[in-house]
Order: sequence, then C-alpha cells, then structure tokens
Amino acid sequence: MNIKTLCVGALALSMMTGAALAGAATGTSALDDPAKMSPFFTDAGMKTMKSEKEIKAAWMAMSKDDQASMMKECSDAAIAKAHDNFCKMTKQLGGAN
Repeated sequence: MNIKTLCVGALALSMMTGAALAGAATGTSALDDPAKMSPFFTDAGMKTMKSEKEIKAAWMAMSKDDQASMMKECSDAAIAKAHDNFCKMTKQLGGAN
C-alpha cells in the first residue's frame, strides 16, 4: 500500500511540475510584464505609447542589462510582431546612451 501511494504521489508531482514548466516555457516575454513596460505606455492595457521624449527618458533610466534583454527579445520575430511599435522604438534607442 505504501509503495502504491508513493508511486501515485511521485507521478502526480511530476505531472504538476511538467505542466508548470511548460507554462513557463510558452508563457509571455518580459515585454508583456506591466511592471517593466508601464514607463513606456500611457494606459494600463499597454496600447498607447508615450511621447518619444518620455520613452527615451524611461529607456535611459533602465539598467544596461534590462535594455539588452529587451533588445534581445525584440530580435525574435514573433515577439517583435506582437510588440511592433515598442520594438521599433527600442531599435532606435539601442545605441542611445
């Protein structure tokens, strides 16, 4: 009886872990994170971008690592398509330091 319980428990744990990892792997990018993206948008739905001046100020306030991470994500075709305007702006700002 104990062996059955342990086996069923291990199987359930592995299934839950696999589902959690699959969700993380197919999840969203950092560009979908409201905490990171709110400085660039005027609305909570992240549909309307701020002015170019405000975007540049927000970009310059970010760490180099965050800038590089966003540039890397924008180099992915699927992500860039979903965040077209933002990625166009990051490409313009990529060399602005």
